[in-house]
Amino acid sequence: MLHFDGNWTHEGEPVGNRKLRQLLDRSVRYLPEEGKFVVQIKQFRGEIDVEEAPFFVLEVNFAGASIRLSDRSWAEFRPETLNVSPIDGALLCRVKHDLVSGGIPARFRHAAQAELLLAVEEGEEGYGVWLSGRVRKLPDGLVV
Repeated sequence: MLHFDGNWTHEGEPVGNRKLRQLLDRSVRYLPEEGKFVVQIKQFRGEIDVEEAPFFVLEVNFAGASIRLSDRSWAEFRPETLNVSPIDGALLCRVKHDLVSGGIPARFRHAAQAELLLAVEEGEEGYGVWLSGRVRKLPDGLVV
């Protein structure tokens, strides 16, 4: 199981090996035709339960309006999809819109969230962030 905080468990036991956790993070896939998340490592494929978000935001590229995810892919960053986790207040956004309408949730890791929040500016129309050379408005009501 992939927990909200990015920790992995298998049959109720924590996955303690750092390299194995990183491999699992990189191997998460969404199968739109089956509507489920799996870990795919070479020929092995196993379905996983996801507590909140299957992907984690590791880095924000403001010049390219993109974010690097835990599966090591880059995704378009759409700030209008930002919301707050009801579990602990971490930021979430939606990614991989090509796989499913409305996208898939991705949770910001601490460093990426701090990087984003440091770039937030208050303007006449509310809060926003510079992406690809222009200010993109954050959702109303998002506490920053």
